[in-house]
Amino acid sequence: MKKIILTLILFISMATAQGASELPAGPVVDVKTTAGDIKIKLYDDTPKHRDNFLKLVKDGFYNGVLFHRVIKDFMVQTGDPQSVNADSTAMLGSGGPGYQIDAEINYPLHYHKYGALAAARTGDNVNPERKSSGSQFYIVTGNKYSDAQLDAMAERGVAARRQAYFQGLCKEYESQIRSLMDAKNEAALEQLRLELIEKTEKAVPVEPMPSQMREDYKSIGGTPHLDGTYTVFGEVISGMDTVEKIQNAETGRADRPKEDIRILSMSVEK
Repeated sequence: MKKIILTLILFISMATAQGASELPAGPVVDVKTTAGDIKIKLYDDTPKHRDNFLKLVKDGFYNGVLFHRVIKDFMVQTGDPQSVNADSTAMLGSGGPGYQIDAEINYPLHYHKYGALAAARTGDNVNPERKSSGSQFYIVTGNKYSDAQLDAMAERGVAARRQAYFQGLCKEYESQIRSLMDAKNEAALEQLRLELIEKTEKAVPVEPMPSQMREDYKSIGGTPHLDGTYTVFGEVISGMDTVEKIQNAETGRADRPKEDIRILSMSVEK
């Protein structure tokens, strides 16, 4: 009997250790807000974002900033230093530390599940390299999705990534394309088009959504349409009840909460 009990204890200990190892590696940041506390773990495999975030936290950069953009069933956004002393009429969302961070988009390893921490950025039309804001970030809330919805989103995602990749190839081959067009060589143009399509399909293959990602989007939710386009660099490990309070706040113009919700302080756990 004692042997059986010892075996069970050993099994439970091993299972607990394995479960703990599945948590993303990296430092933990405590966030105190006027709505409650949030605890965030940063990923070590997005080092530029991790190190920048830690520096800003240690410098007190985030102390006093507002959650200036809140969209229910989508996300809550903060990190604009111009929001600290902003009056109720101020348009917020363009402020930062004066620099951007190179993208570290580790998809499908990191994705926009419920509670994901990601870097805000300007749009592809002015920011094709998808560089992140130096300070603004958002926490995902999102929705839950069915298998059919996820399949449709995955198809649209592949189509969008292929289109972007194909357009990039066209820029690379721009001089050749122009020469063939000037020569009115339609056969060669068609041949080149088919070659670029083949390159695109090989570079951006159709792959099934990883099982854990699918399960997360079905069970806890998120914003899968953002995957592969924004840098996800951490996740909330406690305090989503606080995030829920923030996302349920009444908002006005530009999705700003009518009553200010503010970060009081951040600190890195030792």
